[in-house]
Amino acid sequence: MIGVYEVLPAGLAAQVEALEAAAWPGAGAGHDPALSPRTVVLWDGAGQGAVAACLTLLRKEIRLGGGTYRAAGLSAVVTRPELRGRGLGGRLVTAAREVLAADPEVDVALFSCDRELTPFYEAAGFERLPGTVLLGGTPADPLPSDRPGFDKAVLAAFFTPDPASTRAVFTSTRIPLYPGLTDRLW
Repeated sequence: MIGVYEVLPAGLAAQVEALEAAAWPGAGAGHDPALSPRTVVLWDGAGQGAVAACLTLLRKEIRLGGGTYRAAGLSAVVTRPELRGRGLGGRLVTAAREVLAADPEVDVALFSCDRELTPFYEAAGFERLPGTVLLGGTPADPLPSDRPGFDKAVLAAFFTPDPASTRAVFTSTRIPLYPGLTDRLW
């Protein structure tokens, strides 16, 4: 069972926080409220007991190529270690893409991932954007996805009336994402 939450109930929030802390020790808890975070949760089994996997959807407007796009990104995608390899992460990411595709307030889903995870996200319906770099952080303290030693790929899904034209704007370019210092590179 999958649920989408703007505000997590306390017990669920504690489980999500524990999963994120185990995956990224010292990364800090939570997401920047300015990015309108929504958490997507997949439960272990049919009930709403233990969280099997979760991720957070973040949003902001991006100005690029003379246009303004309502972007959403995947952040903090994690599956409980003992449940990995069962397809749960793929189900979660596919469901998140469907949530974004159905949202009339989202033009593009856009995020970076470790390059070796590209096939995982492509199987969930995202496409790699060759030559594209996300500029995270802030303009004063940028975090580019092509920073030396930072082997990232940029993936996207386009939900505009003319996805091919939008894809062309986002391909082989440096995108000023600048989500801030909390979610430096979603």
